[in-house]
Amino acid sequence: MPSKSVSQNLLTLLIGFSGAGLAWAIHIPAPFLTGPAIVVTIASLIGFELNISSRLRDLVFIGLGVTLGQTVTPEVIDAALRWPITLACLAVLLVAIIELTMLMLTRFWKMDKMTALLAASPGHLGYVLSLAEGVRGDLSTVSVIQSIRVLSLTLLVPMVFSITGAEPQIKASSPAVIGLASLIGVLLLAAALGWALKKTHLPAAYLMGGLLVSALLHGAGIISGNVPQWLAVTCFVTLGCLIGTRFSGVTWAELRASLGAGLAVTALGVFLTGLFAVMASWLTGFEIITLLMAFAPGGIETMTAMSVLLGIDPTFVAAHHVSRLLLLTVIVPVLVLRRQRS
Repeated sequence: MPSKSVSQNLLTLLIGFSGAGLAWAIHIPAPFLTGPAIVVTIASLIGFELNISSRLRDLVFIGLGVTLGQTVTPEVIDAALRWPITLACLAVLLVAIIELTMLMLTRFWKMDKMTALLAASPGHLGYVLSLAEGVRGDLSTVSVIQSIRVLSLTLLVPMVFSITGAEPQIKASSPAVIGLASLIGVLLLAAALGWALKKTHLPAAYLMGGLLVSALLHGAGIISGNVPQWLAVTCFVTLGCLIGTRFSGVTWAELRASLGAGLAVTALGVFLTGLFAVMASWLTGFEIITLLMAFAPGGIETMTAMSVLLGIDPTFVAAHHVSRLLLLTVIVPVLVLRRQRS
């Protein structure tokens, strides 16, 4: 790795971790992702030469994939199988959000179809950014829109607490940490599968490798436990840095244009989520607030914790959020291939 690349990586990570620390200290939601993204974005826009090298990115995506896959436990799989109607509604909702958002972005913001597709994906930020690496799409636009969506939905959570009068007083428990030998084994298997998938030119190969290996092993009950906090935090901070570096060379005019698109994407997604929640409630009898929590494309941890505060079954919410991520790993590549062939 050239010395310039090393220095850029170190500077980017230094700024990113500083942003994460600041965001955590002042209680910004999702600090380890939004903090680095905001600070590195600002640094990139004012002229700092920041970068996350492809080698470091691949290593981080392996860890990120393993972290995402650990949510697929036997309990979640069992729970998911008990709610076929709401899961079917969720699948249709995802396709509706993507297709209608694409139509909006291509018609009113004149985006090319591939950029619009990647910007329209309702969730799975790391996966979408990884896909953007392997296809012809405007990375900066995708990053801005996806970052605005993630930040907007995350910031809505405290607003809901305020509206409902609930206080976020859940004491964070310390989940079991995966054993060192198991962790090393999972990471090595994930790296090997990621390398093999990359040979097939599959987008987001290393992230997919990590996610598939971790999901299969956790889902089958072969291993249990979460990735150590330090590794998960490092992966999310680096992802935030990667988001921020996408703004390098972006003009303020482009930023303003993407800002409007990002807010429109978020608003349309929220509207469609509400519409499908009402429909699913009519079909199943579940309360609308329960379905809104399960369908909203926010973070799994945040939505699950919030469901506990509101007296909603957290297993129901977690199962739907995990299913959303898994559905997107299938839906988005299929739509990408369809757009590439058209």
